[in-house]
Amino acid sequence: MEFDLLSRHAGEAYKLLTAVVVPRPIAWVATSSNSGVLNAAPFSFFNLLGSDPPVVALGIGDKSDGQPKDSRRNIEEIGEFVVNLVTHEARQAMNRSAAEFPAEESEVAVIGLETRPSLKVRPPRLALSPVNLECVWRETIAIGHNRIILGEVIHLHIDDAYFDVASGHVATERLDLIARMHGRGWYARTTELFEMPRLTGPAARLKPAD
Repeated sequence: MEFDLLSRHAGEAYKLLTAVVVPRPIAWVATSSNSGVLNAAPFSFFNLLGSDPPVVALGIGDKSDGQPKDSRRNIEEIGEFVVNLVTHEARQAMNRSAAEFPAEESEVAVIGLETRPSLKVRPPRLALSPVNLECVWRETIAIGHNRIILGEVIHLHIDDAYFDVASGHVATERLDLIARMHGRGWYARTTELFEMPRLTGPAARLKPAD
């Protein structure tokens, strides 16, 4: 099948693309309003875009009434946010925080999410997450109805249980992170892994054995 996303199938773009661009990591974003209301919301239009400096991107749409989502408004007003990665254990709390709460109501308080102070930004970290990225807002890019938020990661927290100080390695396979798949309710776990060494030079020209 061929799909013309510029005209005939433009209205189907979300359904089609989210079914094939998988798995998508989930940014469980913690922000704070000017009045101090803590917000937590998940976004799967998210990824790491660079490392020098470390840059992450969030795709944050609008609310059902067309107003900016609280996360975007808070990020642009305060200039800081925390990306918390989502484990399988945290899946239910994350899913509850995806509901559309009034701006004056804190998902953190309603759901009962435990927080810990961040070291370099004002919004706190979510304790359920073993990995937290403290970020400062750099830019919002508007493309049509999309709002792409670029943030620089200025501090990284990794739970001691998943980091080997001697080797400097993260036990990624034990983090048990989840990612978004197709449809409105499908997810994947990152516990089934395989290794394939990167090839260089002449080795890349040889047909590998299965």
